[in-house]
Amino acid sequence: MNERIPKAPPEILPVSNIEDRPLFSVMIPSYNCIHYLKQTLETVLAQDPGKDLMQIEVVDDCSTDGDVAALVNQLGKGRVSFFQQSQNRGSLRNFETCLNRAKGYYVHLLHGDDLVKPGFYEEIKSLFNKYPEIGSAITNYNWVDENEIQSDSSLDLLLTSGVLDNWLYKIASRQMLQAPAVVVKRSVYEKIGGFFAVHYGEDWEMWIRIASQYKVAYSPKCLATYRDGHNSNISTKSILSGENFRDLSTVIDIVKNYIPESKRKSIRHLAKKNFSISYAKYSYKLFKKNHANEKIAVKLALGALKFNINIRSVYWASRLCVAYLESFLRKNK
Repeated sequence: MNERIPKAPPEILPVSNIEDRPLFSVMIPSYNCIHYLKQTLETVLAQDPGKDLMQIEVVDDCSTDGDVAALVNQLGKGRVSFFQQSQNRGSLRNFETCLNRAKGYYVHLLHGDDLVKPGFYEEIKSLFNKYPEIGSAITNYNWVDENEIQSDSSLDLLLTSGVLDNWLYKIASRQMLQAPAVVVKRSVYEKIGGFFAVHYGEDWEMWIRIASQYKVAYSPKCLATYRDGHNSNISTKSILSGENFRDLSTVIDIVKNYIPESKRKSIRHLAKKNFSISYAKYSYKLFKKNHANEKIAVKLALGALKFNINIRSVYWASRLCVAYLESFLRKNK
């Protein structure tokens, strides 16, 4: 337990000595997101079926931006449990604590800045009831940025609810999921272990690992919201620092072992291409959004091209170059 980033999947121990387990465990890892945590908790409590059916717990990794325990007590009024690490352990160890403290049959790892919409848990329960063989259930979701502007839904996989075909190859070639939209059977975590290896992309690795051993069901209803763009967001920090490409390379090397050998080369190439396009496009949008991030945008575009060179990545990197040149000329008139 001393390593902040486990080198192997941490063990998730089976639940013991609990006669009446809840159906759901909504485990909320938090770290320096107190300004968003209130809304996160409100969206869960608004559809709370009662403590017999749902465990709700915030697991805080020694936040420094406010009194998380006081917020949980004030808002939860005894309904929401609170646990705080004895020292800052890092996100992966905090996730591990969440999973081991979960008592329910289905575990929803809902990050402390993300949201669920009305009907999320009922829809997830219906998927598990209809498809008992699945290991995980997911819904469509959307994004919300730092200005509280929400996007359209992001995950149009099926027109109606059902088990996903060829899901392993689809999720291994592109990161399409975000944690608030995913619920996993606790027994799955007990078998395959927790999150490991990297800070960025650890969830992508987990979704591929699950898909390699279990069926996954999907609902097209947009019932979860992923929050992006604020400075305390791990993904944002990783992208701006360049850590994202290093970690994604590590994940791609790991997940090749989950894929049949005949598919490994093509899936690897497609994954690198898709990430390259995504970050090249993001670099341009980042530059246009905030010129204070010019150097970061250029670094991100170069990283995308190093990751994989393709027509679409070159297109977005070229647009960034033109915008950068125009900005330079305006400043030096």
